[in-house]
Amino acid sequence: MTIDPSLIDDCVHCGFCLPTCPTYGPLWQQEADSPRGRIWLMKGLVEGTVELTDTLVEHFDRCLGCMACMTACPSGVKYDRLIEQTRAEIEARYDRSPDDWFLRSLVFSVFPHPRRLRLALGLAPVGRHLPLPGSLRPLVDLAPPWRSSDAPPEVTPAAGERRGRVGLLAGCVQSVLFGDVNAATARVLAAEGFEVVVPRGQACCGALHLHAGRRDEGHERAHRLAERFRKAGVEQLVVNAAGCGSHLKDAALGLPVADVSEVLAGEVPRAPRMPLPLRVAFQDSCHLLHAQRVQLQPRQVLASIPELEPAEPGEQAICCGSAGIYNLVQPGAARELGDRKAANVLAARPQVYASANPGCLVQVSSALRRAGRPLPALHPIEIVDASIRGVSARELVASARR
Repeated sequence: MTIDPSLIDDCVHCGFCLPTCPTYGPLWQQEADSPRGRIWLMKGLVEGTVELTDTLVEHFDRCLGCMACMTACPSGVKYDRLIEQTRAEIEARYDRSPDDWFLRSLVFSVFPHPRRLRLALGLAPVGRHLPLPGSLRPLVDLAPPWRSSDAPPEVTPAAGERRGRVGLLAGCVQSVLFGDVNAATARVLAAEGFEVVVPRGQACCGALHLHAGRRDEGHERAHRLAERFRKAGVEQLVVNAAGCGSHLKDAALGLPVADVSEVLAGEVPRAPRMPLPLRVAFQDSCHLLHAQRVQLQPRQVLASIPELEPAEPGEQAICCGSAGIYNLVQPGAARELGDRKAANVLAARPQVYASANPGCLVQVSSALRRAGRPLPALHPIEIVDASIRGVSARELVASARR
């Protein structure tokens, strides 16, 4: 049994987690779909009083792993460890239905491999017109209409006196859909005095694997990646994808890991910022807000831009429904949460939607398109990059993905 019973005993079942849990509140209002309810089920698994039935596994599969319960918990329950361990137990002992097994196998045969992912995305428009099985429909429905083959140089020299030598994670999905975000990240870090190293041929960090119960592979991938960066002689690994950053911080790599907003917020800005008179709705991604406890730094980075107006969406603590591969394996629930998040973003009346995680940008942009109100969707670092380079607000909005 991979589930640590000592972690289960930390939960006193007080219920503080219930209002922030997306699957309990907005979705199903069932105790078994709340964090404390799932912990009771974990306890039953450990003690042998419940079996891994289809119904039991469904309650664990329905969990987004958003970690909002950890922010709310007064007892410090390590729910992240518990759900990771439980999902690993499920993957080891439970026989999934053929459709579910095939979908999950397909996802992990494609998404961690940039070349395969590019090919699959190229076929998505054709797939929308084919009679695909229902389990495969989310793969084509969620495929975004944009791509980016941009990539930063392997080494970007620091501007002026060097503050440090950092490595930049290229990512698998990030490098295919958001290569321009990586290029902008390297430019901003270099402008702020950091030498940026982006080793070629980086493999997937394993965040998706860990989130889906493939725990050992997730950790192995993280450590292989860290060794690649250590050989490159970097002092710190910088990440611009919140889910990847959370995973790499938790993996005990022996190499400091930081979100790019933490790096920038911790330094006095060196590069001048040009005004960008835009109203920007910044959405907290769950793995930045709840898992990494990074909340103020992205806002401080955006606040360094003259004339930029922040617009705060409601229900920031509630997940958008992306959550690793959740929007592929639980599409109905994910769609409902995505539509809810899009409505909160639109209620803030922004000109630009921003988030620091690729999954959130894809998920919420899809919901905004369904609502018939697509917004320019940007990573905060792209807005900072535009300000440093003197790109006008009109140019930035016109060229942004939607």
